[in-house]
Amino acid sequence: MNTKTIKIIYWITTGLIALMMIFSAYSYFVNPEVKQGFGHLGFPDYFRIELAIAKILGAILLIAPIKTQFKEWAYAGFAFTFISAFIAHHASGDPTSNQVGPIIFLLVLALSYFTYHKIKVAN
Repeated sequence: MNTKTIKIIYWITTGLIALMMIFSAYSYFVNPEVKQGFGHLGFPDYFRIELAIAKILGAILLIAPIKTQFKEWAYAGFAFTFISAFIAHHASGDPTSNQVGPIIFLLVLALSYFTYHKIKVAN
């Protein structure tokens, strides 16, 4: 794969993750159904707010043109978030459709991470 293709894949996957994280953070703040969902999963309400703030910060770090360890931490944080979401939905007996989303986004995140490092090596 050439560098241009890798960059396109990187920006598409990273953009999808960032947009999804910002949208979910927004939903965490304003959607009463999401608030209820956190209760269903057994999480305290303050965790919903903390997670929304962390998602916004992580999305900014992913798309910001920085070359520090903070971007690595954002990737790790989102990976933990997706894995934890899968486990929480599975443990709560939620339908498979609720469990698959986090796994799909974990794969998209992995592709973003892989292409990010390919670009770093190429530069």
